[in-house]
Amino acid sequence: MPSVTEITIPQLSRLIGLPTAPAIIDVRMEEDHASDPRLIPGSRRRDFRAVKAWARDYCGRGIIVVCRRGSKLSQGVAAWMRHEGIDAQTLEGGFEAWKAAGQLLVRTDKLPARDEHGRTVWVTRARPKVDRIACPWLIRRFVDPAAVFLFVAPADVLSVAERFDATPFDIDGVFWSHRGESCTFDTMIAELELKSEPLLHLAAIVRGADTARLDLAPQAAGLLAASLGYSRMYRDDLQQLEAALALYDAFYRWCRDAVEETHNWPSVKTPA
Repeated sequence: MPSVTEITIPQLSRLIGLPTAPAIIDVRMEEDHASDPRLIPGSRRRDFRAVKAWARDYCGRGIIVVCRRGSKLSQGVAAWMRHEGIDAQTLEGGFEAWKAAGQLLVRTDKLPARDEHGRTVWVTRARPKVDRIACPWLIRRFVDPAAVFLFVAPADVLSVAERFDATPFDIDGVFWSHRGESCTFDTMIAELELKSEPLLHLAAIVRGADTARLDLAPQAAGLLAASLGYSRMYRDDLQQLEAALALYDAFYRWCRDAVEETHNWPSVKTPA
C-alpha cells in the first residue's frame, strides 16, 4: 500500500491528459534516462542535484516526482519540495514500474529542443480551425504543458520558424504535417507513440473534421461545427486556442470514459 506521499500507477494514469493533471518531474540519473529517453506524458526532465534552485518554480502546484524505481532520488527531491511548502508526491515503483505496466510513454527523439525557459516552441498558420487547435491540445496535455504556439501569416511560417527557433507544423513540406490521408494530429500521435485507444478514437474524429470526411466518425461533424464557431467567436488566435482547449478536453474524456453511455429524455419513463 503506498504512503500518503506516493501515488500509484493507476491513480496517475487517470490524471494524464487532463487539464488538472499535476506537474510531473523526471529526475532519473543521466545513464538511466539515456537507456530509455522516453518520458511519462507531460513530464519534464530536471536535475535532482539542483532541486534547491528550481523547487520554488512549482509553488502552488501539485507535483509528482519520478526516478527510475521510485526510491532515493524521487524521495529526496519530493521531500525537499515539501520542505518548501510544495505538495509533492513520488510515483510508486518509478519509471520502470510505469513502463512495465504498459502505460503511455512519449518518444522524445523527434521533439524540438526546449528554449532557455524549458519550453518547446511551435509555429503555424494564423486563423486555426481543427488541426491547428487539436495539435496544440495534444502537445499541452501529453508532451509539454508549457509549450509556446505562434500563429503567423501563412507565407511567414518558415521564416519565423528559422529566426525564432520555432518548429513549424501543419503546413506543406514540413515534418509535422499531413501525410497521405492522415492529418497532422495523426502524425503527432504516430511519431510520439501516443497510441492509446482514447487518443486513436479522438484522432479519427479530428481527421474526419479536418479533411472533410465526416463519415469517418459520427462526432466529426459536431467537432467541425464547434471549431468553425470558435473561429468566428475569436479574432485573436491565442484566445481562441485557450478557449477551445476545453472542447478537446471534453472530447477526450468522452473517448476515454463515456463512449458506451447513452442519453435520452425522459431518462426514466413515468407510469401511464
